Amino acid sequence: MVLRRSHLVLLIPLLAVGMRLASEPTANLSYLLITGYALKGRAQALQALALSWLFSMLSSAIAPHASMASIARYGPLIAAASSIVIHKAALPSLKRGKPLVQATLLLGLFFVVHALLFSSVADVSVLKAVSWTLATTTAIAGWAGVSDHWRELLRRQLFVGLVAVMVFSLPLLEMPAGYLVNGTGFQGILSHPQAFGLTMALLGAWAISWMVALRRPSWSLVLLGPVCLGLVVLSEARTAALGLVLGVAAAVAVAPALSGGPLLRVMPGLRSPRVQIVIGLSLVGLMVAWPFVANRAETLIAKRSRAEGLIQAYQISRGGLMEGMWANIKLHPWRGIGFGIASLPELMIVERDPILGLPAGAAIEKGVMPVAVLEEVGVPGLLFVATWLWIMLQRCARAGVGPLALLLVILGLNMGEFTLFSLGGVGLLEIILLAWAVTGDPVVTRRA
Repeated sequence: MVLRRSHLVLLIPLLAVGMRLASEPTANLSYLLITGYALKGRAQALQALALSWLFSMLSSAIAPHASMASIARYGPLIAAASSIVIHKAALPSLKRGKPLVQATLLLGLFFVVHALLFSSVADVSVLKAVSWTLATTTAIAGWAGVSDHWRELLRRQLFVGLVAVMVFSLPLLEMPAGYLVNGTGFQGILSHPQAFGLTMALLGAWAISWMVALRRPSWSLVLLGPVCLGLVVLSEARTAALGLVLGVAAAVAVAPALSGGPLLRVMPGLRSPRVQIVIGLSLVGLMVAWPFVANRAETLIAKRSRAEGLIQAYQISRGGLMEGMWANIKLHPWRGIGFGIASLPELMIVERDPILGLPAGAAIEKGVMPVAVLEEVGVPGLLFVATWLWIMLQRCARAGVGPLALLLVILGLNMGEFTLFSLGGVGLLEIILLAWAVTGDPVVTRRA
């Protein structure tokens, strides 16, 4: 009976994907379908959030434009949050998420109050703060409130879904449709090379951390990490490449100390001959092809600029943004300019509901998460966010190398692309994965 239910929960999501790809009218209806689906239970609420992210990120080369997407995407979010309230949590899992939900609600409340008091565009800040709080608390409560069986099933579905994004993107490597935005950065089936690079970095981190946690990882899992890294390089997303490499390396380095056990006991996958073969071949290939690798790395770092080195490239790509943020910080170090507000508010484009005039979205571009948080919500807000992240980091550290690696990669990605506190772009996916990481049972996670 459980297996049948497990298969049934795939039917509506697959139908919704088909509708999103079929035509513009059905693309709009696909959001309505997953909104109703989210009300069926906590597991379905998590599925609906993941589908909402995917629907919003699909490339125009493979999916028709969804004209109502800017407003319709709030339907699955509200329905998923309502589902968490309506449907009772599985009792054995309830304690995993309650303190985390409470901490997130307090942080969200701070963002809302701050927006009402200090934001230069208060309604936009309130919308973003409420949306982020709803999404994050829903994801945490959702993962913590499902049974262990459904938690594992949802984890595998999400993992397979991200692999599907990768697999369906591969045929576009030799087609112009894979490079629509700038002609050089590979975007796959997603709307932007940066989004594709960040997504592949998250998948790569998840695959590598899962691989080292298993005693006998499959060949497909062993090879997935290098493939993801290669796709990140092709996307020209420098932040994604650095976040993936440094985040995984940091997790591997600190996991034994945090767990109190030796490296090979914490990460038994390193004993696997398959893993050792791939690592060995990768090192040999790196030495043999070093001139090509060095040239590709230089191209990735410089991108379309004339930067000489990573630091100069970072200054060129993020220098202008940083100057604007630091100017605002100097003017308003304690109160900030408002949650989710651009450094130049007068240049921010706000999408509004044509009927009520309520804000539906306002995209901004910022990097270096600590600086962006300081600019938006001031010193008190930065301390509040740092405390919240420390709580999340502690939970992930106790849950094993997999959750820890995923969180560190997410934080690494946000050093160049500030997305964690936004539902646009990759932000919602990061929230879903972070919620999985922080709610894991340490014993179960290490066995996984």
